[in-house]
Amino acid sequence: QVQLAESGGGSVQTGGSLRLSCAVVGYMPITPCMGWFRQAPGKEREAVATIDSDGRTTYPGSVKGRFTISQDNAKIYLQMNSLKPEDTAMYYCAAQFRLCSENYFTFPYWGQGTQVTVSS
Repeated sequence: QVQLAESGGGSVQTGGSLRLSCAVVGYMPITPCMGWFRQAPGKEREAVATIDSDGRTTYPGSVKGRFTISQDNAKIYLQMNSLKPEDTAMYYCAAQFRLCSENYFTFPYWGQGTQVTVSS
C-alpha cells in the first residue's frame, strides 16, 4: 500500500512563493508517475504538474513557468513562484503505476492535501 503525505501549504500574498513537499512510503513495484493536483471550491480537480519515471514533466499553461515539480528519493516537491489569487486551492500529491497522465481519475493513491491561500 502506497501512502502519501503533503506538507508546506500556507497563506501568502500575490507574487509570493511556497514549496510543497510530499513524502511517499510503501511498496512500489516500479518508479511511479507522480502528480500534483489542486481543487478549489466548486471546481474540478486539475493537474498542476506531473513527473514520470524518466523525470519528464508536464504543466498546464496556467502554471507553466511558475511551478516546478521535482523529486528526490522518496519525496516530491512543488516549487510555486509568482503565486496568484487564482492559485488558491487544496493541493494534493498523487501516485500511479501506469502511463503518466494528467487525468486525476487515473491516480489511485492520494495524500490528504494541503491548503494554499494567495491573497491579493
